Amino acid sequence: MGSNPTSTATTAARGPADRAVPPEIRLPEPQSTELFLILMAAFGILVWWLVTARQLVFRILAACLAFVPAVMFGVAAVNKYYDYYQTWGAAASDLNSQRAPAAPAPDVAARPGVRFGTFLHQTIDTGLAAQQGFTLKLGVTGRRSHLSRTVYVYLPPQYFQPPFQHYRFPVIELLHGFPGNPQDWITVLNVNTTLNSLVSQKLAQPAVLVMPDTDGAPGVSLQCLNQNLGPQDETYLSQDLPGYVSAALRVQPPGRGWGIAGYSEGGFCAANLGLRQGRVFSFAGVLSGYFAPSDNQLADPRRLVSPFASREQQQQNTPMDELQSLPARQPVAQFWIGAGGSDGTNVHASQVFRQLLQLRQPQVPLSLVPGGGHTMFTWRLLLPQLLTWMTPRLAREAAAAGRSAGPPGRPAA
Repeated sequence: MGSNPTSTATTAARGPADRAVPPEIRLPEPQSTELFLILMAAFGILVWWLVTARQLVFRILAACLAFVPAVMFGVAAVNKYYDYYQTWGAAASDLNSQRAPAAPAPDVAARPGVRFGTFLHQTIDTGLAAQQGFTLKLGVTGRRSHLSRTVYVYLPPQYFQPPFQHYRFPVIELLHGFPGNPQDWITVLNVNTTLNSLVSQKLAQPAVLVMPDTDGAPGVSLQCLNQNLGPQDETYLSQDLPGYVSAALRVQPPGRGWGIAGYSEGGFCAANLGLRQGRVFSFAGVLSGYFAPSDNQLADPRRLVSPFASREQQQQNTPMDELQSLPARQPVAQFWIGAGGSDGTNVHASQVFRQLLQLRQPQVPLSLVPGGGHTMFTWRLLLPQLLTWMTPRLAREAAAAGRSAGPPGRPAA
């Protein structure tokens, strides 16, 4: 969320006591050429010191110090390749959010009259929220799955505006990749500002964005599945979380007014849940997702584990197989698919999945980013297309279901 701009008054004349303000020192951003040049220069100077130093203690010191820019260069190169953090602020926000414990959310079932303003026990500036929207960080425990996960919820500015006071907003559940965190949708992909910009251009409709932690811990990949003798992530994401959000906020109940989307591992989750949970999610967006599950990765100790108890259970969670075995009358989500044009394996898988989908959905959008790979850069370019496609359809479905009047300015169904 941005801060209010501060104006600075400048006097026409300055007295003798006035001092010149030193120029602000700007730190090169994580993907800037300047940062790479600085790290290379530092490494070169330390290596030169290592070679020319006569005393052993200085050679050891130079070798140890040279290790620092070398490691930083490697980390910066990986960050630039995947187009992850573009600013130090985004990286700091991500790391701080990851380590901060989530505040407990109120028990909305026991308190059906709970107001949004009581969340996190903080006072909300509704005037500012009506301009920028507001992001909640909650700790939500599932009643069926018994999982406790961090969930970010972005409420658009319209949520706080008088014309929308009786409007129940559509919801999009956004699933991150691995490795990743739910706040990456905001700090890296800028989904909140992108949505607001599209709404202001009348290219999208306002929606509440729900961003859960799908894995529960760093270094863990669970692929949003109900694990054999393990965490029941599908139950949490398709039953517990939608039930909680629809009871706590002024949104549509799960069904025609809900969508799901994800990138990378989250893309697989969106494809799988969009097919398996068609009564909960009416629309699904797959950004560089895959369509056949792999082994889950666990930590402490680090190892790969199959999430399935049988081959049949694996086939039931493989979107390529599901499309060919689901009953004809079973509802499934309507799909939108996107990928990086240079990611050949993913493009081919997306094309095959799209071809299978056309048996149920005649027109399946497939958007390819020219030259794009499996990176945040690709997903940032795909995100506006996804929101432009999904949010108007969610708004129309919500109105057609008779569960709310349409948003102000559009007729009710």
